[in-house]
Amino acid sequence: MFERLRDALRTALDAATPPGDLRDLARQMREAVVEAKLAVGEARDAVARTERDLTQERQRLADAERRGRLAAEIQDRETVDLGALQDELALYERELGDMQGQLVRAERDRPLSEAERSAERAWRDLQAGGGPRPGTDPEDELLKSQLDRATREAAADRQLRELKKKMKKD
Repeated sequence: MFERLRDALRTALDAATPPGDLRDLARQMREAVVEAKLAVGEARDAVARTERDLTQERQRLADAERRGRLAAEIQDRETVDLGALQDELALYERELGDMQGQLVRAERDRPLSEAERSAERAWRDLQAGGGPRPGTDPEDELLKSQLDRATREAAADRQLRELKKKMKKD
């Protein structure tokens, strides 16, 4: 991440032999510092997202284990099977999330074309002027994740209630 900053500084210093190039050198250095700040911010955001995801996954695991123990204690084969299916689904979802994360990292870490660098500078200028950049609000992702989890938990609770009703009838 900081290799680009170091390379830009080195290139700028090497190219700055005549006094007239000092302004250009300062501009290049500012751009390199801005890119480094953005990279650090993105890394912080990624760490925070990963910590939130890890906390959620731990809670899901604890919930699944608790439900599995309860089902095993009451000798309910259908609930045990449901729990196994839910655990398998959770595993697939985690693997999908990992794959999506790897794709995002691969896209993010690939070298930018000149057009992409130009577009990124334009977005930064727009944001510096107070304008919004679509898709950068972490609150949107957090809310979406919370809604997804609530939906899954409600479905699991509904299924568990139905199974319990069925057991009482038998």
